[in-house]
Amino acid sequence: MGYREKGTKEKSQMNAIARLGGISTRFIAWFGSVALLVVDALKLIATGKVRWREALHHIVAIGFGSQVVVMITGAFTGAVFAVQAYMKFHEIGLGSATGPVVSVAMCRELGPVLAALMVTGRMGASMAAELGTMRVTDQIDALRVMGVNPIEYLVVPRLLAITISMPVLVAEAIVLGILAAGVLTVGIFHMPGAWYEGQVVAHTGLTDFAVGLIKGAVFGVLIVFICCREGLAARHGAVGVGIATTHSVVHTSLAVLVSNLLLTMVLNQLLPIVTIGF
Repeated sequence: MGYREKGTKEKSQMNAIARLGGISTRFIAWFGSVALLVVDALKLIATGKVRWREALHHIVAIGFGSQVVVMITGAFTGAVFAVQAYMKFHEIGLGSATGPVVSVAMCRELGPVLAALMVTGRMGASMAAELGTMRVTDQIDALRVMGVNPIEYLVVPRLLAITISMPVLVAEAIVLGILAAGVLTVGIFHMPGAWYEGQVVAHTGLTDFAVGLIKGAVFGVLIVFICCREGLAARHGAVGVGIATTHSVVHTSLAVLVSNLLLTMVLNQLLPIVTIGF
């Protein structure tokens, strides 16, 4: 009995190790495929093989089409954060700190991250579904037969479009969040408007705004490469397209959150937060 229990325990341990090895292998393969897609796209851009007509089309779809949802997200995020910050700060006599805290948080963290997540849900899923449908219906193979590079035609224009659009969307989310926080703080909590504006201007610098724009551009690149990779790797008909779409949203969202931590650590060293004093 003892030998049987020991053998069962060893078998379960081996199964756990095998599963861990399988997960590690799949992650390395997935990361490698994304890296190869990045290299191919950058080579095409470096050699000037850019379809600007397609890029402009995607700028309209990604940038203009995502404005409303990103602006609403930024506005309500800034308003909710202002309520929470003011309630807590007011208890310790620091209600005047609400404006600077909200503005810095919107610039450096909330604006770029939430804008990226909303664009991922709206456009990232669309990219994966479109490319996945083209994959399972052999349209990508047809492009190759016609002498068209699928990366040049499908990925590079989206990459350029989102790199241009994301900083603009992030800027809109930041501005709407700060304005909504100001309206709420001044209108409901009766903080003097001039004081709120003065504190925000005094303690929110261009470096804070620059951090948000840099993060937005990086997040945009992640959205395109991960979602396009999932779409191009779709298999097994409609079911495979659905799986690719789900994976694109989940993987991109996780990549945005993980990269946000790394970018915060790096950018806070290069572009430090302005010291706030009251």
